[in-house]
Amino acid sequence: MYCLELAGEDDAFAAYEARAAAGEPELAAPGVAVARTLDRARARTLAYTHRASDLVGHTDASVESARLLLEAASLSREGTVAVRARDVRGESDVSTGDTERELGGVLVDRGYAVDLDDPDNVLRVVFADDRCFVGWQVVESIRDYGDRRPTDRPFFQPGSMAPLDARAFANIAGAQPGATILDPMCGTGGTLIEAGLVGATPVGVDAQKKMAAGARINLDAYVDGDAHVVRGDATALPLRDDAVDGVVFDAPYGRQSKIARHSLRDLVSGALEEAYRVAPQGVLVADRSWHEEAENAGWTVEETFERRVHRSLVRHVHVLRRDE
Repeated sequence: MYCLELAGEDDAFAAYEARAAAGEPELAAPGVAVARTLDRARARTLAYTHRASDLVGHTDASVESARLLLEAASLSREGTVAVRARDVRGESDVSTGDTERELGGVLVDRGYAVDLDDPDNVLRVVFADDRCFVGWQVVESIRDYGDRRPTDRPFFQPGSMAPLDARAFANIAGAQPGATILDPMCGTGGTLIEAGLVGATPVGVDAQKKMAAGARINLDAYVDGDAHVVRGDATALPLRDDAVDGVVFDAPYGRQSKIARHSLRDLVSGALEEAYRVAPQGVLVADRSWHEEAENAGWTVEETFERRVHRSLVRHVHVLRRDE
């Protein structure tokens, strides 16, 4: 069993993204999920999971209970150790410093040498509400999103999505090594960059020549390997049926499309129909619900999330599946 330390305030969304690496994670406490299986390589690419640990056990949220759990556990790790304690959202009112000293003492009594700077093994002690989870850390996700801020990219336009969210949406859409991920309204290429960085082949389409060219420039700056961007219409994609493994797109917000012949509703509906033709799964992000239009296009809306960006913008996330 594995313990996942989730990031952000929306645990349901974080746990759903974690499905890309973990087998059916279940929320166990605020900021914590547990899963029976874990793909460690993929877990490193998750946006809203900070760490995963091989669970030793769980108990109530007290230093004494954590100490008793560790004393009773069978330990087979080799090498030096360190204890790292965390109080998720500060809700358990437990001293993390006392926890690290107490459990560190247990490990020393069991014959382990402590190395606080560069340990071979890290014991994570996570307090969440009235629960405590103890486990050996096996994965820490790569937190390099600040290196790809939209304003720092070679090509930038206002309204670009933050890399953290773009990564999560790409993961939910099926981005992984060997997969092909399409964004039919790719803009500056943010979701394509994140899909490419987890090993997928990104394919972008945009109606504007300027955007398609800019997305190519951004992909060249961040992604090694194949990446394709063309100018085109999201409602008439230049792709064969079932050409890609997943689709993710950010629909226009509160305005008419640059494709003059389409109303916004016609554009989104047409894009959903084309996405259904070329991919078995997808993610649609928008400033409103397009649930009915997605179902009319043939999709099963497996899940929806509302992600607050700021006071005047809430992103509606539609997770789409095509029934085979």
